[in-house]
Amino acid sequence: MKAVVQRRYGSASFGELDVPVPGQGEVLLEVRAAGVDMGTWHLLTGKPYLLRYIGFGVRGPKSPVPGRDVSGVVTRLGPGVTEFAVGDEVFGTCEGAFAEYAVAPVSRLARKPAGTSFAEAAALPISGGTALQGLRGVRAGQRVAVLGAGGGVGSYAVQIAKSLGAHVTGVCSTRKVELVRSLGADEVVDYTVADFTGTFDLIFDCGGNRSLSKMRKMLTPRGTLVLVGAETGGAVTGGFERSLAAVVLNLFVSQKLVPLMTAERADVFEELRVLVEAGSLKAPVEREFPLSEGLDAIEHVYSRRVLGKVVVTI
Repeated sequence: MKAVVQRRYGSASFGELDVPVPGQGEVLLEVRAAGVDMGTWHLLTGKPYLLRYIGFGVRGPKSPVPGRDVSGVVTRLGPGVTEFAVGDEVFGTCEGAFAEYAVAPVSRLARKPAGTSFAEAAALPISGGTALQGLRGVRAGQRVAVLGAGGGVGSYAVQIAKSLGAHVTGVCSTRKVELVRSLGADEVVDYTVADFTGTFDLIFDCGGNRSLSKMRKMLTPRGTLVLVGAETGGAVTGGFERSLAAVVLNLFVSQKLVPLMTAERADVFEELRVLVEAGSLKAPVEREFPLSEGLDAIEHVYSRRVLGKVVVTI
């Protein structure tokens, strides 16, 4: 099969591998599309180095193929699989999505939303799941701010917060203003020309470049700050310092500071499917790359100029 092959951190090429065989509780997918996010870049480069020591491979990547968001067609069932049948169209996460075939555990798959393309489905799992889990507990009428609202996770957070009945303020750069407005944000702040101000029940921070103290001043006394990630740290910890500081601050403040840790599970993806089919959520796919240009897709995401999501199609 054709695949993007990665034998060491920082280097990959387009080549061929054997088709993998599904094991217990797994299925073999004919991959139709693979989502791309900053996590794909991190695992390709092995940076921040902390990632290598939390399960992704110290000396080199555990998976020879990058890519985790996936959509495709079930072509073979592993032992014990009863949840799906050959021919089912699914989406979710796996290891090695940048290939013509990939093995995925059924615990991380759901049926593809009706009426969506494979590209749209592949753009959903990790970014959509992150937004969904980070907004648990939001109630109708609350004020929610989404920082980095025009990116992969942020574009979903705007839509999900609106579906929960919140008043949503999206914060983004100039070129992403129209996208964020089209996703349903009640207010859009272009941070390049105006200060981000106000008081919020929840701040969902995908930007990662504002201090905890500054954001806490914009929260209600019992408000919540959700830290999704940061791309401003160094090569060792990659911005995890803010999350560690938030854990300590939680011991002393009435506000809730949440370094978001998300789960990739079938039930989460099933929730996304329901939202999509109800018309409350859509995948804002900016661009599709062919598999042979998978590395270009990763570099495009790394440029941080993407409007929404990027997908590799097979």
